Amino acid sequence: MRHCLLLLAACAGSPPPGSLAPRALCAGPPCAIDSLTQLVDSAVAAGAAPGAVLAVSVGGKRYLYGTGRIALDDPTRPNGHTIYDLASLTKVVATTSLAMLAVSDGKIELDAPVQRYLAAFQGRGKEQVTIRHLLTHSSGLPADRALWRLTPDRDSAIGLVNATPLDTLPGQRMVYSDVGAMVLGEVIERVYGARLDRLARGKVLGPLGMSSTGFRPRAGILSRVAATEYDTAWRKRVVRGEVHDEKAAWLGGVAGHAGLFGSAVDLLTFGEWTLAVMRSGGQGPNGEPPKKERPPAGPSVPQTVLREFARRQNVVAGSSRALGWDTPSQGSSAGIRLDSTSYGHTGFTGTSIWIDPTRELVLVLLTNRVHPTRNNPRIAPFRIAVANRIAALLAERGR
Repeated sequence: MRHCLLLLAACAGSPPPGSLAPRALCAGPPCAIDSLTQLVDSAVAAGAAPGAVLAVSVGGKRYLYGTGRIALDDPTRPNGHTIYDLASLTKVVATTSLAMLAVSDGKIELDAPVQRYLAAFQGRGKEQVTIRHLLTHSSGLPADRALWRLTPDRDSAIGLVNATPLDTLPGQRMVYSDVGAMVLGEVIERVYGARLDRLARGKVLGPLGMSSTGFRPRAGILSRVAATEYDTAWRKRVVRGEVHDEKAAWLGGVAGHAGLFGSAVDLLTFGEWTLAVMRSGGQGPNGEPPKKERPPAGPSVPQTVLREFARRQNVVAGSSRALGWDTPSQGSSAGIRLDSTSYGHTGFTGTSIWIDPTRELVLVLLTNRVHPTRNNPRIAPFRIAVANRIAALLAERGR
């Protein structure tokens, strides 16, 4: 049993492009890793999603498993290179990462008012809204605006976002807000003088070699993209290869809250980069002396900046929100076993990422649970079960 558990971290260091069968990980009779693949297979068979890819990195060693299909009319089995609409993982992989770089570069200050960088952000009480408020969903902005119904085009939609009135004063309560993330995306565009998609490619995705991840997938890779929902709002068709989120689609496919597409392999790379930054200089996650190692490849973010972004902020009492990221809380997709220092996020389409520095663990689950309809609540218990199962397996081998 212990030998098989070690295979989670040791036997899948360089996975092939396709899905790995359980027997490729475990020689001989069934072992504990089989329970993980069976869990994913069972969830897909029960209708949690048409297909799913589970990707795990432990200490830099990888395990990937894909099952199901990428669309109801396409039986292709998903794998580590299948491209999913990441939905709100855009907020952390693109927008939050760029915000970290902007802080590191002295372009923005976390406690500066948004109006310092975005003069169009006007309305009663908005002079009190800071960048930290946007990142912790405590700005007072509402959760959503139906841009495609309220405006005729992208420019007027951006104007509506900036003119959206506050529901409450900043810092009074946590309301998960796509509107706030859109405003943050515009701030980043203004301070760097470029569109968000170009900034993400040039400053984050490119340096990390995340070649399958980006906004607005090019035509040549559409066969690798999993389908999402039949859009009843205004497109009136199954969406595949363009962003599922209606607001992001109305904004041309690029926004601070949604629009990014990516693969499980790329997200493991991203998560491993954050862990490498966590280890670089200063104390380790449990206060141990720093390890002497080369600076992590990828974007240049100081450890102190990433630690601040990954730390629960307590701007609103009881909120689990870090800066851009979420942290484990009761009933969250992190389950009940990940360390309190973990940071992660979910996406509406059925995607999630959790990173546990104490275990050197990156956990990615990508699904298209909204295909063909968003009326599918089975993803929540699936996410929790996967997180708990992986943490239990690692606990048995002393991690």
